[in-house]
Amino acid sequence: MKNFSGKALLLNRSDINTDEIIPARYLTEITKDALKPYLLEGLHLDGFDPRRDIPGKSVIITRSNFGCGSSREHAPWALEVNGINLVIAEGFARIFRQNMYNGGMLAVELHPDTIDRLFRLGAAGEITVETDFERGQFVVHAGGESERIGFTISDFDRQLVIAGGWLEYADKKY
Repeated sequence: MKNFSGKALLLNRSDINTDEIIPARYLTEITKDALKPYLLEGLHLDGFDPRRDIPGKSVIITRSNFGCGSSREHAPWALEVNGINLVIAEGFARIFRQNMYNGGMLAVELHPDTIDRLFRLGAAGEITVETDFERGQFVVHAGGESERIGFTISDFDRQLVIAGGWLEYADKKY
């Protein structure tokens, strides 16, 4: 199973699309590793610099409809190759969300009030998320404070994560 804990990157915007996650001009690359330097290159947020802000982060916390746009798998692949295996959001585009689970990654939806609290905690400085997958809990640390937040995912998605993704799941089941 992948690592789902670490320092978080806060992206305070809804509707971040797959072309902002990995611009279409890089879809001709033939390996996941080739996508690595271009993660979030197309995202324009005040004060955000992907080369400065992504290194060392392994979690993204964002708003609603993350991963909207095209159905390409390259967006989760670009996250994965950069060590980001967990995205926490108010909501996801359906196909993006399933592509995350198909790759053995976590796409966890939390209530908007909870996301607001996480952004407030993150305003105090660095925010770190510890994931207790078995208990369905995050422990969030920021500004000297800690908070436990519960989450749920479907049984099938849980099995995909445990297996390491859809291919590994299918190899074991079929």
